[in-house]
Amino acid sequence: MAHVLVIGASQGIGLETVRAALDAGHRVRAFARSANRIDLSAPDLERRPGDALSRHDVEAALDGIDVVVQALGVPTRDLLGPVRLFSEATGLLVPAMEKAGVRRLIAVTGFGAGDSRDAIGLLQRLPFRLVFGRAYDDKDAQEMRIRRSTLDWTLVRPGVLTGGAATGRYRVLDEPSSWRNGLIARADVARFLVDQIADPGRIGRAVVLIDRAFPF
Repeated sequence: MAHVLVIGASQGIGLETVRAALDAGHRVRAFARSANRIDLSAPDLERRPGDALSRHDVEAALDGIDVVVQALGVPTRDLLGPVRLFSEATGLLVPAMEKAGVRRLIAVTGFGAGDSRDAIGLLQRLPFRLVFGRAYDDKDAQEMRIRRSTLDWTLVRPGVLTGGAATGRYRVLDEPSSWRNGLIARADVARFLVDQIADPGRIGRAVVLIDRAFPF
């Protein structure tokens, strides 16, 4: 079992990843500014309040860690302004991991980031850019920084996120020719992330995740 640092652990995919990792028997350090408000109880859970944009906080959180899951998000209200969280946090995290000797990074970005942008359908491109353009420009920079690192990284690009329990019926699209958008439950994304902790098969690769039943 691994000692896992989940960055962005207080909500969304991050919180679901904390649950899934604990269920799988891992030790989890849940890192977020509001970590103390995480409403979970387990002997292998450590709540670690901290700021992903603080070098001191990030470096301290890496002590004794085997694997990092980066699952940052921004509120919808912030999408229309400048977005720098993803690139700036990654710009701190990557060298901190390299310095600490923590090699495994599993990072959540999104369908439409990096080279998956070319797979967005023609009818989706304009609304996608209008609503998510600033955030995904920043996710592009995030992915580029990770790719340039010496880490054992995997980039995970979920489609449109939904709530609810894990379904187990999601598709992992490994090849660019198969990439497409679709719905997927946050809990399913979390299960996939946790599966990657012990699976080296997708190191150095980017994948898209969608529900089998709800492709676009």
